Amino acid sequence: MSATKQILSFILHDEHFGLAISHIQEVLEYRRVTAVPRTPQFLIGVTNLRGQVVPVVDLRALFGLTQNPLTINSCIIIVDITIGDDQVAVGLLADRVCEVIEIDVACLNQPPRLGNQINTDYIEAIARHEDDFIILLDLARVFSGDEISSVTQAMELMGVDMDESSEVSS
Repeated sequence: MSATKQILSFILHDEHFGLAISHIQEVLEYRRVTAVPRTPQFLIGVTNLRGQVVPVVDLRALFGLTQNPLTINSCIIIVDITIGDDQVAVGLLADRVCEVIEIDVACLNQPPRLGNQINTDYIEAIARHEDDFIILLDLARVFSGDEISSVTQAMELMGVDMDESSEVSS
C-alpha cells in the first residue's frame, strides 16, 4: 500500500490550492480583521481568535493574483508556522474551502518552471485530483524572509510578545 497525504483543498482566484492538514488548526468563517498600519499589502491585519492576536495574510495579494471581493464563502484558514523557536498561528484568507482529500504521494509532481502565476518556490508539489490540479503550498517557503518579518512586525505593533503569550486581554 502506498503512502498518502491528507490535504485541505481551497480556492484562490478560481484555482485549487492545498495545504497539508498537519499545518491546519481550524477554518473560520470570515470575520472582522483589524488593519495594521505600515504593513505590506498582503498582510491585511489581525483578528482575535479566542483572545489570541492572529495576523491574517491575503494569499492572493502575496502571490500577485487578482483580488476578488469577499463573499459568503470567504474564510480564514488558521495555520501554525514557525518563527524562530516559536509556533505562531497565522490566518490565511481563502475564497472558499473545498474539502479534505487524501492524495497518493506517488501522484505528486514537481511544479513546472514556466507558466505559473505564483512563485514556484512556494510550491511543494502539484497533485491531480479528479479533473483538477491542486497546487500544494509549502508553508515554510511561503513564510520565509520578508514575509515572516512582516508577520513578526505586525504582531509587535499590536503589542504581542512572542516570547511570552500571544494572549490579549478582553
